Amino acid sequence: MSGEGERPGLRERKKQETRTALSWAAIRLTVERGLENVRVEDIAAAAGVAPRTFNNYFSSKGEAIAARHLDRARLIAQELRRRPASEPLWEAIKASVLTQLALGESYGTGQPDQQWQTGIRLMISEPSLQGEMLKADAIAEDELAGAIAERTGTDVARDLYPRLVAGAAGAAIRVAMDHYLRSDPPVPIRPLIEDALGRLAAGLPEP
Repeated sequence: MSGEGERPGLRERKKQETRTALSWAAIRLTVERGLENVRVEDIAAAAGVAPRTFNNYFSSKGEAIAARHLDRARLIAQELRRRPASEPLWEAIKASVLTQLALGESYGTGQPDQQWQTGIRLMISEPSLQGEMLKADAIAEDELAGAIAERTGTDVARDLYPRLVAGAAGAAIRVAMDHYLRSDPPVPIRPLIEDALGRLAAGLPEP
């Protein structure tokens, strides 16, 4: 019986691995060649799957490229649900964001790895991808609002609070990421995220 119970979990993991491989292949090839010079067939080949498999996961190249951003953002909501109930809300949100950020960092450097970095730059700078990014952000904020509502005993459909907090947190993360990508010389991303969310938690006092 245990073998039967394990199969759905294994299938889901394999599906997620394929989704991730396709998304990274789309990002890598687009960075190398430019979006217009990448075909679905190229992405599928780079991920080691058939072109029809790509269509089972994504409706476009842009959706595939934005998928890594969406998946990482969704994991923030999942992590928030795992945080201790006694932890203050903004501390729990910050810890959830930093936990997912750490998964994209190079070991021991405190900085995101180059592939993740380049992918984020591509997603926010390519005009034809910005619509997919906005869609991904909206989905992610909906899921974060749901997690916040559960944590605070509010109703995501009726109460303003969970969506307001989710939207503010999402905006803070985007501003910190944009500041990081534009900084010259480079600055670490983690302190920027901590600072942005910390200011929100404090009520955005004047500097």
